[in-house]
Amino acid sequence: MDKQWYVVNTYSGHENKVKEKLEMRSESMDMQDYIFRVVIPEEKVEEVKDGVTKEKIKKMFPGYILVEMIMTDEAWYVVRNTPGVTGFIGSSGKGAKPTPLQPYEVDKILGNMGISRIDIDKELVEGAKVKIISGPFNGMYGKVDFVDAANQKVMLLVDLFGQETSIEIELSQIEKA
Repeated sequence: MDKQWYVVNTYSGHENKVKEKLEMRSESMDMQDYIFRVVIPEEKVEEVKDGVTKEKIKKMFPGYILVEMIMTDEAWYVVRNTPGVTGFIGSSGKGAKPTPLQPYEVDKILGNMGISRIDIDKELVEGAKVKIISGPFNGMYGKVDFVDAANQKVMLLVDLFGQETSIEIELSQIEKA
C-alpha cells in the first residue's frame, strides 16, 4: 500500500491540539510507519488595520487537517479515535474507508504553504527511483540526479531510446516509485 493524503475533520479551532495529539498517539502506539505527516493548511495574509499592515497566519480550511498515511485498519482506528477528530472527509460512514486526495489537490494546498507532497530530505536523495505522473514523460521512471528545493524542481535521469538522458521536471509531476 502507498502512503496518501487524507482530509480529517476536527472541531473548529482545535486543529493544533488534534495535530499534537495525533502525533503523540502515532508515536506512543508505534504507528510512525503508517502515519507520517500531519499538516494544518495555513497561509500568510496581510491585513491592514488602522493604516498598519500586519502579516497574519490564516487557516485555509478551518476545522480540517491533512494527514499523510498508509490506510490500514490500525492507522485508520488511531486517527479516527484521536480526541477532537470528528471523522474523515470522503468516507460514507458505516465503516467505509475514506477516499484519499488526488496528488494535484495535495500539491496545490501544500504548494501554497511552501511544502512539497514528497518529503524532499528523506525521499528525494540522489539515486532514488521516482515515477513521473504527468507531463510529456508520464508513466516513465527515472533516478534523482539533483533536487532544486527552492524552485520545486528536480533533475532526473531517464532512459530515452536506450540512452540515459537528464530532464528537469517539477516536484508535482513525480511520486516515489
